[in-house]
Amino acid sequence: MEKALLVTIKQYAEHSWPIEDLARELEELAASTGVEIVDNLLVMLDRPTPNLYIGKGKAEEIALRVADEGVDAVIFSHDLTGTQQRNLEDVIGKKTIDRTQLILDIFAGHAKSPEGKTQVALAQMQYLLPRLTGKGLILSRQGGGIGTSGPGEKKLELDRRSIRKKIDGLKADLRQMHLHRETLRKRRKDTNLPLVALVGYTNAGKSTLLNTLTDAGQQVHDGMFTTLDPLTKSMKLPNGETMAVSDTVGFLYDLPHHLIEAFKGTLEEVAQADLLVHVLDVSHPKAVEHHAAVMQVLGELGLVEGAGAKTIITALNKMDLVDDKIWLNEMAKTFPNSVVISAKSAINIDGLRERMQLFFAGRTICAEVKIPNTRMDLVNFFYEKGKVQEIEYLQKSIRAAICLPKAVFLKLILDKDVHINKQS
Repeated sequence: MEKALLVTIKQYAEHSWPIEDLARELEELAASTGVEIVDNLLVMLDRPTPNLYIGKGKAEEIALRVADEGVDAVIFSHDLTGTQQRNLEDVIGKKTIDRTQLILDIFAGHAKSPEGKTQVALAQMQYLLPRLTGKGLILSRQGGGIGTSGPGEKKLELDRRSIRKKIDGLKADLRQMHLHRETLRKRRKDTNLPLVALVGYTNAGKSTLLNTLTDAGQQVHDGMFTTLDPLTKSMKLPNGETMAVSDTVGFLYDLPHHLIEAFKGTLEEVAQADLLVHVLDVSHPKAVEHHAAVMQVLGELGLVEGAGAKTIITALNKMDLVDDKIWLNEMAKTFPNSVVISAKSAINIDGLRERMQLFFAGRTICAEVKIPNTRMDLVNFFYEKGKVQEIEYLQKSIRAAICLPKAVFLKLILDKDVHINKQS
């Protein structure tokens, strides 16, 4: 296990979280890579320096700590330029890792699908390209970051032209994957299957909620960015309507914009969804700030205002970890269209389903229909696509009270064997 020294930096005039909160999040990110955290140094700056980001004296102080405690890597809370990174490594004598590289290391460890791995490889190459100048540990170390999850020694030895060629190849691969995903999406739209996307801060409980709603069997782990590859499963609402529910990559405070760009393919399910369920860890002391961070990313994707704005249900998750029920009620009032739940303990999941059903209510039609008793295929269709409230098998016909999605129902009545007795 590698030993890492963390360095959390905040400028005095910087309008961001308190340095203690920034430090806590850096520790959570670093812990997700499996390193042993030696210490977390808090550094307040007037302004970054062009050569080292921090002052030379502080860099030399870090070098002494690294030597005394056998540290393998120093992880910084801010992004560093290639020059700053090389200069720091010259002073410290060990590899340095900035915030973007740390996030990419976590992504690399959790990407499982070909698309997820390709997206990570592309982001790593784009991160590496401007740093292919000069000397330093960044060009010689075996892995790009923590452990061996980075681009690797062979890739680091490639010249700029080869790196650009690799980037072009990865982009072409992603375009092909995008076309395949578009085909699958078109099939879903052809069946009029609504899509609900679960969004939220990393480690808010999205995968746990997906498992509770759909029995998806999605991997659940108490760590950051455990879900990188989107997973979509079907579920039924109380009225019998079937829909698709998609888990998505978690968001983060001050998520680097270039990472949002790199993983737009992963976030396409969010943009295509009919409804967003924002899973918010209401037990976290920074819950309000986490909500703001998620809304900022959704805003960058054009999903909060304007023509692309989505309806959002806020699922206030982990209510079972909150002792102060008065405060919990206040949180429910703070966020509009919210439902208090516990995904892990399955508390008030029916309340969330009913809220989702209320949103889709205008898309459902209930009616009493009569069909020939030779059309058992239609009976199966009723059960598969909607909810059968009542069914009666007569001598020559079948009478059924059904509820179906509006688009499905309108296609159904074109069947000459379907006779509408009563519509509600």
